[in-house]
Amino acid sequence: MKAGRRRYAFRDYLNRRVLIMLALGFSSGLPFLMVGNTFGYWLRDEGTALSAIGFLSWVGIAYSLKFLWAPLLDRLDVPGLAWLGRRRGWIALMQIVIALGLVAMALSGTEHGLARLGICALVVAFASSTQDIAIDAWRIESAKDKDELGLLTSGYTVGYRTALLMSEAVILPIAQRIGWNWSYILFGCAMAAGLAATLFAAEPLRADKVMAERDEEAPLWTPRGFFDAVAGPFIAFFQAHGANALLMLAAISLFQLPNFVSGPMYNPMYVDLGLSKDMVGAVRGSFGLVGIFAGVAAGGYLSLRLGLMRAVMVGCLGQILGTMLYAVLPFAHDPASFAVIMALDNFGIAMAGVTLVAYMSSLTSLGYTATQYALLSSTYAWAGKILKGFSGSVVEGLTPGLGLMNAYAVFFIGCGAIGVPALILFLVLAGKQAPLTHR
Repeated sequence: MKAGRRRYAFRDYLNRRVLIMLALGFSSGLPFLMVGNTFGYWLRDEGTALSAIGFLSWVGIAYSLKFLWAPLLDRLDVPGLAWLGRRRGWIALMQIVIALGLVAMALSGTEHGLARLGICALVVAFASSTQDIAIDAWRIESAKDKDELGLLTSGYTVGYRTALLMSEAVILPIAQRIGWNWSYILFGCAMAAGLAATLFAAEPLRADKVMAERDEEAPLWTPRGFFDAVAGPFIAFFQAHGANALLMLAAISLFQLPNFVSGPMYNPMYVDLGLSKDMVGAVRGSFGLVGIFAGVAAGGYLSLRLGLMRAVMVGCLGQILGTMLYAVLPFAHDPASFAVIMALDNFGIAMAGVTLVAYMSSLTSLGYTATQYALLSSTYAWAGKILKGFSGSVVEGLTPGLGLMNAYAVFFIGCGAIGVPALILFLVLAGKQAPLTHR
């Protein structure tokens, strides 16, 4: 660690920008499950066929394609909201669209046909992914230095995880009492918290200056401006990082494989182990929740104290070990063991997530922040989303020779092991980019 590096105290986590980032993280996380798992719960609760639920889940693909329209957010202001600035204007517009979209989903409901409801969900997913682009750009461009970027990333992650908890768990008893339609209206109104944060936030002026100069040199409607908006971010990324760019993209794409591939098999294993829904819910909402927030805090702390490169390697290792821990559960699934395993796994996943986001954020360039980060955040999801579809087949294929419980154990060990290539690639990058280890 460099001499003279600032030591951050707890009060630094409560500064204005971090608190705004907390609220923006909440705004980013709230709609994600409302058009994902929670949406599927609502549809099944209303008697919708599983095949239809599966098709409607495709609205979430918008989150993986956001790099396609991210260049527009780097080059265009929002008409009528230019007074907010480019980043805040896009954030505010998308927050309004998300809120109205959730209300529209509630008013449509399943009784008016799945087509209308699906279109409303697609609008929410598109607006939500676009909001993510602008919020990520604001977070990166607002940070004064790499250390504060770690603080803002921690604040964002806490807000995001809080929103996921609300839209995955808290909404269920609410829907039980007031119905799904009114629940979606209520959660649509909750987007006001993010909108208020956007209005109180300050536009990152140093990035505005760079983007304004680029707009003046080559307006978007000119051939040169259009080329710069679409291809410029990718060219700039490879120019900035040279031969290491491909290694970075490969490491990022492999980083989350343990989390993505193992994800579909957790709940089926709980069922096969005979764990009750009440027990799983209680552990998830207590020990699991503590593990998540402890992991977020650890990820932010490590990013500050170790530097981003070393922190992301520690996060990668934590995720690998946390995933492998589930191999113990088939043979020790008493409540105490289950609580410890879930807490440690959630700790590792949360820590890994914070360190990866902070690392990816450090790779972007002013003027291209939205597009470059959208590219990186899309890169880390593709491989895992494809491979996780085969997770059930792997367990079934191992069962005849090993038995179901042993098959689960081998599966989770394997899921952890597929994170090792990412760790190796980051070790190689650390050797090639010594300056990054001190960021």
